[in-house]
Amino acid sequence: MKVDELNKVATAMVAPGRGLLAADESSGTIGRRFKEIGVESTEEHRRDYRELLFSSKDIAKYISGVILFDETIRQNAKDGTPFVQLLRKAGVLPGIKVDKGTKRLSFCPGEVVTEGLDGLRERLIEYRQLGARFAKWRAVINIGAGIPTATCVRANAQALARYAALCQEEEIVPIVEPEVLMDGDHDIEACYAASEWTLTEVFRELHAARVVLEGMVLKPNMVVPGLKSAKQVTFSEVAEKTVKCLKACVPAAVPGVAFLSGGQDDMDASARLNDMAKSGPHPWRVTFSFSRALQASPLKTWAGDAENVKRAQAAFIHRAKMNSLASLGKWNERVDKVKLVRS
Repeated sequence: MKVDELNKVATAMVAPGRGLLAADESSGTIGRRFKEIGVESTEEHRRDYRELLFSSKDIAKYISGVILFDETIRQNAKDGTPFVQLLRKAGVLPGIKVDKGTKRLSFCPGEVVTEGLDGLRERLIEYRQLGARFAKWRAVINIGAGIPTATCVRANAQALARYAALCQEEEIVPIVEPEVLMDGDHDIEACYAASEWTLTEVFRELHAARVVLEGMVLKPNMVVPGLKSAKQVTFSEVAEKTVKCLKACVPAAVPGVAFLSGGQDDMDASARLNDMAKSGPHPWRVTFSFSRALQASPLKTWAGDAENVKRAQAAFIHRAKMNSLASLGKWNERVDKVKLVRS
């Protein structure tokens, strides 16, 4: 294992002012998003949409890497250029989602475990040959009556650690993503407790699996109340709780923390990230690894019409730039809204 090379890639993924685009939606997920805009989810439409994102002018100014889906890493642009090559030429690192999604966890009602370890070593070898330099595995933790349970937290932490070790063995940087979902009516304290517990278990298992922390990136949730909670909080409270939780659990050896958006509103995600960045310096770099918070606007603007590509690309770059500013603590709502109107 070449630790220096892993660290070099991990550090580049969280370079100042740059973050990750999560474009690794499964066929089912992107199908639901296309349905919302009245577009049929065909391979051609999926390719056209992702080419729109990847070929956006100045993408590398704000995006360090793109997480791809199995279909996408094998696709070519309309002119025949492989997407991996298109990204690398632009100065963007290609990555790949390697988990196989969640399944019901036996004897644990309301909880799931992520699968995909079987055959992962062989898949990683292939993905490395296809050009992937980092990978992603998402674990899901629900909050509810009597959950999460120790069984669920431990099972998902162990799977994350085994995945991360396999990645590093093949010289691929693992993104470790333990997501405590924001669904439900729980308050921010419940989210904090579940997040702290989960992160503690994850890093215990990473240590046991001999994962080199300098060669990974953490992709956690922000500590937020549930969407149905009666106790909503300010952006600064989210930032304070999240940073406190991370400092209690995440070793300084980790190069960076790239937050998931978890279904947050575009500007809410930017505002919360901005407050966290402003509260630094932190032991690790703080940035973003967003899906919906980067894609909702360009997807709606595109709506499957080739004539809308330029406008959709402008919408995408706008959100990428706003999150770049947020990761530096330089975002503000006024600039975001003004530039959004102009674009």
